[in-house]
Amino acid sequence: MKRRDFVKAGAIAGGGLLLNQVSPSKLFPESSSSTVPIVVSTWAPNLKSNARAMEILLQGKNSLDAIEEGIKITEADPNDTSVGYGGLPDADGKVTLDAAIMDWGGNAGSVGCIENIMHPISVARLVMEKTKHVMLVGNGAKEFALQNGFKEENLLTEQSRQAWLEWKEKQTKKENHDTIGMLAIDKMKNLSGGVSTSGLAFKLHGRVGDSPIIGAGMFVDNSVGGAVSTGNGEYVMRTLGSFLVVEKMREGFTPQKACEFAIKRLYKSVKDFSDMNVSYLAINKMGEIGAYSLKKGFTYCLTTQKENKSVNSFSLMK
Repeated sequence: MKRRDFVKAGAIAGGGLLLNQVSPSKLFPESSSSTVPIVVSTWAPNLKSNARAMEILLQGKNSLDAIEEGIKITEADPNDTSVGYGGLPDADGKVTLDAAIMDWGGNAGSVGCIENIMHPISVARLVMEKTKHVMLVGNGAKEFALQNGFKEENLLTEQSRQAWLEWKEKQTKKENHDTIGMLAIDKMKNLSGGVSTSGLAFKLHGRVGDSPIIGAGMFVDNSVGGAVSTGNGEYVMRTLGSFLVVEKMREGFTPQKACEFAIKRLYKSVKDFSDMNVSYLAINKMGEIGAYSLKKGFTYCLTTQKENKSVNSFSLMK
């Protein structure tokens, strides 16, 4: 299932949550949840990831555990061509992954351009917890994962391989940059965030996007809130978009107004909009949600103890 496809209503096995899709007119992005825990993530198909994260939170575990376990659901989905197993490869036919994680204490870890490891979000967490570094990349990241018990696996599915072969023959562009970004507040009101992606389809080998860059693809400040991005990472990196959103919330902006501010600033700096889009999703400590996109089509998931919904985001360009 592609992220821009709407998710039909259904039950999540074991989660007991109802999957719905609603429009902003029925659930305003600035609306707040009076209770915690709460989980938000980018793109409607990640409702199952949200449900898993909420399951972890309701067990009394912390938001970092929820982020890791929730994102692992998407990473292991072979039908998701933007993240993890099944992700579309680079120009050389290699699946390379980026991921980052950040907790309520300001600790962070990330991996970039890692190959043959199913769950880069878990490797990113180990980088944060077991090393003095924030980021490991390429073969170094892979070796670190293998030394810590991860198994080397072929992540290129037949579906993605065929798409790559078709691209090699026709050299046509394919829009595929739909990172999963997730934010969660646990029962202790502590906030964590994470992102994971296989990046731009058929990118140059070695390309690293915004996802593993702390402050670009994701940023968390437990005293304020958190933000994640999805879309063309090059534009997000140039503006440190997620950090900007959190800083605007620190200044008193609602999450919605903060996301709008970041997108409007980006809009002023872009000359050609033909092959790009960027979206932001944010939450503050009060549980207020904000989401905004440069172009229409962005959806996000909002999960509480009572419901699990996908929401159509507002956008600057129609």
